[in-house]
Amino acid sequence: MAKSNKIFTNTLRLLALAATVVAIVFMVTSHDSAQVLNLTFTAKYSNTPAFKYLVIGEAIAGGYTVISILLSFKGLFWRLIVILDMVTTVLLTSSISAALAIAQVGKKGNTHAGWLPICGQVPDFCDYVTIALIAGFAAAIIYFVLLLCSLYVVLSPIFVATP
Repeated sequence: MAKSNKIFTNTLRLLALAATVVAIVFMVTSHDSAQVLNLTFTAKYSNTPAFKYLVIGEAIAGGYTVISILLSFKGLFWRLIVILDMVTTVLLTSSISAALAIAQVGKKGNTHAGWLPICGQVPDFCDYVTIALIAGFAAAIIYFVLLLCSLYVVLSPIFVATP
């Protein structure tokens, strides 16, 4: 792998790591309380399995990112990185999708099921969740670009014409 390509991919990995850390921090710190009919309810990420899945998926992706940066100087690791980048991209995409679906229900409610929107009562919670979702989506996009770069590095010798 060329040195410029390693610098580019490691820069993207650092950006992905930053995005996953931001997503984790904002999701874990998202909590708010509201009082409805003299009852206090607290909204926090741990009340929803999809939000827990987002935190776990982002943590796995962040841990993998650190390991891949540390091992990026090993030549044989680049053969395996395509598979691991694909798994990480799919993990991030699925966790964002699950959390986004729940966030949509929290924001808009579901009239068919009789679920009321909660973002009007707990706006701080919803704001933090929104920031976490944006950061997680950024990490997924960065990992998709990394996947394309990894595929290019691994497959380019196959398609190079030899005279």
